[in-house]
Amino acid sequence: MRIDATAIAKLRKLIPLAPLHQPHNIAGIEAAIAAFPGIPQVACFDTAFHRSHPFVDDTFALPRAYYDEGVRRYGFHGLSYEYIMRTLRKLAPQIAREDVIVAHLGNGASMCAIKNGQSISSTMGFTALDGLPMGTRCGQLDPGVILYLLAEKKMTVDEITDLLYKESGLKGMSGISQDMRELEASDSPAARDAIAYFVSRIRRELAGLAATVDGVEGVVFTGGIGEHSARIRKAVLTGMEWMGIQIDDEANEANAQIISARASPTAVFVIPTDEERMIARHALEVLAAAGKAADPA
Repeated sequence: MRIDATAIAKLRKLIPLAPLHQPHNIAGIEAAIAAFPGIPQVACFDTAFHRSHPFVDDTFALPRAYYDEGVRRYGFHGLSYEYIMRTLRKLAPQIAREDVIVAHLGNGASMCAIKNGQSISSTMGFTALDGLPMGTRCGQLDPGVILYLLAEKKMTVDEITDLLYKESGLKGMSGISQDMRELEASDSPAARDAIAYFVSRIRRELAGLAATVDGVEGVVFTGGIGEHSARIRKAVLTGMEWMGIQIDDEANEANAQIISARASPTAVFVIPTDEERMIARHALEVLAAAGKAADPA
């Protein structure tokens, strides 16, 4: 959407839903307005791709009033998923029209089930903490743990926020690093445990997401880990023949674009994502519609 005073006012109203990110994003917009007056700005929302979720994949089992006021599963990495699906439509148009699961694995990690180009379910929810463990974020967590930290450990909200966002995930479990490359190179049992948990959660979500779209014709790995770690991809896909997945070990080791075996009923791709390019395309589309720019390529 094109940024103007009305849009900024609407964005401010969303601060309670994203207090760690929204104020900084707005500050950047306002700084750009001050530095480049008269230059059009476009906001691209990382949650927009997931607005096609059915209710059951959009809600929590809380009283409906909370859902109505905005406590719902927003999902993130939408710009990455949108870029991947646009790319997949060029590489394998028939598969892109079917049921696809995309695994965006990096310092931030999530997965998304997509049917005919539309997001059906995402592992991330109200915030970017949910779902898979990440570099420093915890991923799925029993909410009772938060109550325990508040009641028994007497931790403040700020302390818990710091724990869950900055000290957990691969970094917290391994005690070594949030960088998967360092963990894969380490002989530490804690590093192996962190990798094993990361893989286990991906496999669990892969199976669960497949159920939301009644099967899967294609799987895509993207993000820093998804694009570059043959070890993680192999660990995730080994034993997944029941899902129709057969991996080509040689192609996987080479980080090839297609790493599934030729006879595999389910195709598996490795596609680099480019969220910045997706943002640029959206900006051009919005400005072109307003007669401010040429049509995007």
